Amino acid sequence: MTDTPLIKGYGAATRALGPLTPILLKRRQKKGKEDPARISERHGETNIARPVGPLYWLHGASVGECLMLQPVIERLLQARPKASILITSGTVTSAEILAKRLPERCIHQYVPLDYPKAIDKFLIHWRPDMAIWAESEIWPNMIRQTKSRNIPTALLNARFSEKSLERWSKRKKTAKALIGSFDLILAADETTAKGLSWLIDRPVEAAGNLKDAAAELPYDAAELKRLRTQTGRRLVWCAASTHAGEDQFIIDAHSEILAKHKSGLLILAPRHPERSSDIQKRLKSAGLKYAARSKGEAIDRDLQVYLFDTIGEMGLAYRLSALTFVCGSLLKSLSGHNPLEPARLDNAVLTGPHIASFADSYMSMIAFDAAQRVLSPNIIGATIAKIFADKDRLKQMQRTAKTFATGRDAVLVYVWERLEPLLPEPVS
Repeated sequence: MTDTPLIKGYGAATRALGPLTPILLKRRQKKGKEDPARISERHGETNIARPVGPLYWLHGASVGECLMLQPVIERLLQARPKASILITSGTVTSAEILAKRLPERCIHQYVPLDYPKAIDKFLIHWRPDMAIWAESEIWPNMIRQTKSRNIPTALLNARFSEKSLERWSKRKKTAKALIGSFDLILAADETTAKGLSWLIDRPVEAAGNLKDAAAELPYDAAELKRLRTQTGRRLVWCAASTHAGEDQFIIDAHSEILAKHKSGLLILAPRHPERSSDIQKRLKSAGLKYAARSKGEAIDRDLQVYLFDTIGEMGLAYRLSALTFVCGSLLKSLSGHNPLEPARLDNAVLTGPHIASFADSYMSMIAFDAAQRVLSPNIIGATIAKIFADKDRLKQMQRTAKTFATGRDAVLVYVWERLEPLLPEPVS
């Protein structure tokens, strides 16, 4: 791997700034962005022993990327029964969710900060046989120090925005040295594939978005049975992954729905559960009767909103709902969330106008009549009320969404066919 002046400068700067990283981490810890019990992992240190045998290192920045990698992890464990998986991420939420979902032979660690000493400690301890990273995680020290140990590397589901590709184009030699050092790159979309092909001077395939091939979200069967007993035959819809600034739109929409469907029940699931108290104030101000899941409150006959202010339970929320409005899409500053998660669980799917991060999925779903885009927050309530009034239309939307979602599994098959030849030979 050829180091450009920019890569050398970055290495020198991060080496010099390494001693200051405890200050940065302490500030992040005060904001709840770091786990104080595991802060050493951010310096490449751990008290967990490396498993015996092959070890595959997978890295995703946060929740979405890590969950996207789960089908790949399952394939790796099936194909290499003597191998173990190390998965790294950088957020507290991802660590909490992975703790509940990772299968046996898997270890989670926080990814070390990208300064040379931390990366060295990490690689010396774990000695991965292969490194697989997701989407757009381009950390220069992590890449160059991994490659210096002749570890095979792959970048799966590569996703770069046009603005990001434009920025890289001004540093083409550096892009070629870093991104071009991956042994395998599979892009999630044509824009990324074409842009990376030009940047690194070699063809990059658009394999499709691996998030399309995710497994159904898990759930607690006993809890689902209990909650279904409480909801009965009520019309239930979910507002999934609301961000600050979106909740009031959803609350107003539900008030409108209740005027036409008195038995309507909204499951309001904020993207960040720590916003629960603010949402509760808004619900109280709107005169809506609500219960918070984090407090263990029940769904009684008169309940109008069930606040799903917990982590890692969206599989439960979607199974209770007939229709999901996927948020993160109602403000210009947002860019949408994955529509296939509710679609796989028999939900009709609606979303707002701002869906850039999942534009390919949404446009294909809309063309297939498997999703509907609501262009103004002011008509969410009327749109959902109309769908609830037409049971045949609701069932049709649920069927087409499910059919579309389950038809996307071919992406995983193709990615595995390209990835498997790079895996080190199995230990006999």
